Amino acid sequence: MNKRWEVFQHSSDYRFTPYIMAGDPCEEATIELSLALEECGAHALELGVPYSDPLADGPVIQRAGMRGLEQNMNLEKTVKLVAKLRERGLKIPVIIFTYYNLLLQLGENRFLKLAENSGVDGVLVPDLPYEESGYLQEMCSEHNLALISLVSPTTREEKLAKLSREAEGFLYCISSLGVTGVRSEFRAGLDDFLKAAKRNSRVPVLVGFGLSTREQIQQFDGSSDGFIVGSAIVKKIEELESDLLTNREEAIKTFKSYIESLLPVYSR
Repeated sequence: MNKRWEVFQHSSDYRFTPYIMAGDPCEEATIELSLALEECGAHALELGVPYSDPLADGPVIQRAGMRGLEQNMNLEKTVKLVAKLRERGLKIPVIIFTYYNLLLQLGENRFLKLAENSGVDGVLVPDLPYEESGYLQEMCSEHNLALISLVSPTTREEKLAKLSREAEGFLYCISSLGVTGVRSEFRAGLDDFLKAAKRNSRVPVLVGFGLSTREQIQQFDGSSDGFIVGSAIVKKIEELESDLLTNREEAIKTFKSYIESLLPVYSR
């Protein structure tokens, strides 16, 4: 475990992990948005890789991916972007959110060596089944990277316990079935699912998929160790796209105000 994960795991705060898309709306904007998120209190950052055929992404993140592709962003450039973030002073863990086809295209060995050297801390591959993840798990361990595990309310009890025990970095608990996207309410029994995950987990348990308001985040205080916000943040970036390209300083101020309005006081 690297020092950034140690700080994350031993934080006394309710951990905030935002998701943004690399290259949306341009590389420099991604850098400044990432630094702004850390300044606002983010404890880790999920950095999405633009992909033409995503499986887990809803329409908001799909559009962000298309904007990233228009900037010629890809997996290799996203990993190298993390090195630039480190050079600019980003200290929190960075998790690359990608799909396995992109790993195969670049080559797992090449990706993992580049990720380790660039300051990446973890990898999340939503289309990689747990039963087929052993090879990548071993390779990630060799390169000091956490392979983040995903579990859902429909995960069987025995498998949930096993995944919780084996999780690295943090355990990503999906709040809702289907693709990412803002939701107005969550399924019954979600608190019980999160508490079951926490019973066996040696790492923080974070809830994501659909959280978009301070009230929703506070709803899970006590049943989880933190929260992941993606679509709501990416939607705000989409609204600010023009200003992020032409009047970035003011756009970043507006973005930070939005993030501060989203977060419970105790998470900052």
